[in-house]
Amino acid sequence: MTQTEIIQQLQEIFRDVLDNDSIVLSNTTCAADIEEWDSLANVQLIVEIESELGVRFTSGELISWKNVGEMASCIASKI
Repeated sequence: MTQTEIIQQLQEIFRDVLDNDSIVLSNTTCAADIEEWDSLANVQLIVEIESELGVRFTSGELISWKNVGEMASCIASKI
């Protein structure tokens, strides 16, 4: 699965969890770019991403991400 395909899947998960169909993700998208992406939503996003994509993240991985691109790269390394 390519980085682009992963980001497309993440976009659908973000739209569903955050209930906002206008969300468009890119490699540089971060929490500050999406109003609904707060700390509680972040937990919900991680749970859904792990469930949908069949991956598990360590706490170290979670706190190291600065944007969606880094998240997607981590997912790519696990698939």
